[in-house]
Amino acid sequence: MGIRIVIADDQAMVRAGLRMVVDSDPGMEVVGEAADGREAIAVARRTRPDIVLMDISMPRLDGLSAAKELLDTPSPPKVITLTTFDTDENLYAALRAGTSGFLLKVSPPEQLLEAIRVVHSGDGLLDPAVTRRVIATFAGRAEPTPSPRLAELTPRELEVLRLLARGLTNAEIARDLYVGEATVKTHVARVLMKLSLRDRAQAVVFAYESGVVRPGAA
Repeated sequence: MGIRIVIADDQAMVRAGLRMVVDSDPGMEVVGEAADGREAIAVARRTRPDIVLMDISMPRLDGLSAAKELLDTPSPPKVITLTTFDTDENLYAALRAGTSGFLLKVSPPEQLLEAIRVVHSGDGLLDPAVTRRVIATFAGRAEPTPSPRLAELTPRELEVLRLLARGLTNAEIARDLYVGEATVKTHVARVLMKLSLRDRAQAVVFAYESGVVRPGAA
């Protein structure tokens, strides 16, 4: 089965363009469309997609609020937020809402398709260098709050979380720790499970806000 996708945007032409891009990939299928946040939630609950492409600015209910509500349900889809504004505030707000990716609407089609594949696989972040910079900037405004869930991690898993929060890929973490990439994937999966996190994007936010890594750390 292909990757099932819902497109939520208040502009019909934008939805048509996104559908055209998604439909160009034989491994993906658009299963629904929505013109506002409320409709996006209803369509996603009805069609149960793997991914929701969610515009940030929409009537009735904005994309970030819709994402929060949708992600707070059992077995939620992953959400990629779309915007015309490349601002740190939007990116941080999207990640704090629990979304798994962030893309500009002007991104080339191949970048959108790759973003969908990456988020669906759960193996990486979108533009991890930018993501890490933004999280460090905003998380650094408040004193970190250590989480009791950290006690559940082994020393190696904590080390993997630190490296993950620096924006390293599985291959880069494997090189740093002198282990196989498959071993890293196992560690990452266990970290996400023990911390009750959805994906790597949430893990990066968690690492900064709980003080595992500090803004400006190498």
